[in-house]
Amino acid sequence: MPLTAAHTRGDRSARIPEVDALRGFALMGILLVNALVMAGPYGLGAVTDPGASALDRTVEGVVLTFAVGKFYLMFSFLFGYSFTLQLASAERAGASAVPRQLRRSLGLFVLGGLHAVLLYTGDILTTYAVLGLILIAARNCTPGAALRAARILYGCLSVFLLLLSSGILFMSDAETAEADAELAEGLPELIADYRGDASSVVRANIGQLPDQLLAMLLMSGFVMTAFLVGLYCGKRRLLADTGNHRAQMRRIFLLGAAVGLPGSLFMAMAVSGPLAPRWSTFGTVVGTVTAPALTAAYICGMLLLMKTARGARIAAVFAPAGRVALTNYLSQSLIMALVFTGYGLALYARLSSAVVILGALVLYAGQLALSRWLMARYRYAPVEWLLRAVTLARLPHDRRDQPAASR
Repeated sequence: MPLTAAHTRGDRSARIPEVDALRGFALMGILLVNALVMAGPYGLGAVTDPGASALDRTVEGVVLTFAVGKFYLMFSFLFGYSFTLQLASAERAGASAVPRQLRRSLGLFVLGGLHAVLLYTGDILTTYAVLGLILIAARNCTPGAALRAARILYGCLSVFLLLLSSGILFMSDAETAEADAELAEGLPELIADYRGDASSVVRANIGQLPDQLLAMLLMSGFVMTAFLVGLYCGKRRLLADTGNHRAQMRRIFLLGAAVGLPGSLFMAMAVSGPLAPRWSTFGTVVGTVTAPALTAAYICGMLLLMKTARGARIAAVFAPAGRVALTNYLSQSLIMALVFTGYGLALYARLSSAVVILGALVLYAGQLALSRWLMARYRYAPVEWLLRAVTLARLPHDRRDQPAASR
C-alpha cells in the first residue's frame, strides 16, 4: 500500500519516542536472557546444573517466566514497524527503497555473522537480515493482508511444534536421563574451550553454530509473525497515535497477560522447576507458543504507561538506549565475552545465576547512562552510523539539527 501524504508528514517531524522507549525496554530483557546463556552451559535449564542453589533456580525461573521468548519478539515487532518508517524516509528522499533495504540486510547479515562467530552464537541479526527480504517483497501489501499472513503463520507453526513436542512426553524418565547424560558428556570440553585462548573461543562458537541454526529455523516463524504484525501496525501508524486506541490496548494487555503468563509459568516449572525432565521440551514449546501474548501485553502495557506523567519519565530513561539499540546489543555481547570467555576473565561456568543477573542489571544501568550522554551529543552511535552508511551507500551527516524518523 502506498504511503500517504499524512504518513509522510507525520514521520518527517521527529522520531517516535514510543518506538525508542519500547526498543530500550526490550534491550534489557534481551540482556538478561543472553547473560545467562553466555555465562555457562547450564543457563536457563539447557542442562541441569547439579550445583545450583535454590536462589539460582528461582532467578532462572523468573527470567524464564518474564523474559525468555518475549523480548526478541518485541524487537522483531519493532523491526517490522520501523520498516515502514524506513520506506517513508526513502520516499521523502526521492530514493528507491528496495536498494536501500537490500544493502541494509547485507549489512545486518555481515554484522550478525561476525557477532555469531566471534562473540555470541545466539545472534539474531542474521535472521533479521534473511527474513527482512520477505518484508521487502511484502512492502506493498495491505495492512489486512499482513495481519492475515501473521495469523496463519503463527497458527500453523504453533500446532506443528505442539504436536511434535508432545511425543516426548511419552518418553520414560530413564530415557530422558540418558539423553541429558549424553548432552552433559561434552560439557567439560566446551567449558575448557571457553576458558581457553581466543582461538579456542572461536572454535567453540563455530562448533555450536549448527545447533543454533536449527533453533533459529524453528524460531524464524515467530520472528516473521512479529515482523508482519509490526508491518500491519506501521502501515496503520498505530504507535504514532496511541491515544485513540487506549481501550483496545487495555483489552490486549489483559488478554495477553491472561494467556501468556500461565504459559510462561508452566515453561519455568518444566525447565527449572519441580516437573519431571521429560516435560522440559514440551514446556518450552508451550512457553514459546504463548510468548507472543505476553509480548503483546508488555507492549500495550508500556504504551499505556507512557501516557501517564510517571510513565513518560520512565520512557525518557529507556528511549536513548533504544535509539542506539544495535550498538548496545553488540556491546553487551562484547562485554560479556570479555567477562565469561578466554578473551578476558574466563569466568565461564564459574558464576552463579544470581550474580550473573545482578551483573547484567549493572551493565544495563551503565548503558542507559552512556546512551543518554551519547544521544545528547551525537545523532548516531558507531554501529548505527556504519549501518546507515551501508544503507545509504554514502557517509551520513551527523548534524543534531536534523531529526530523523525512528529506525
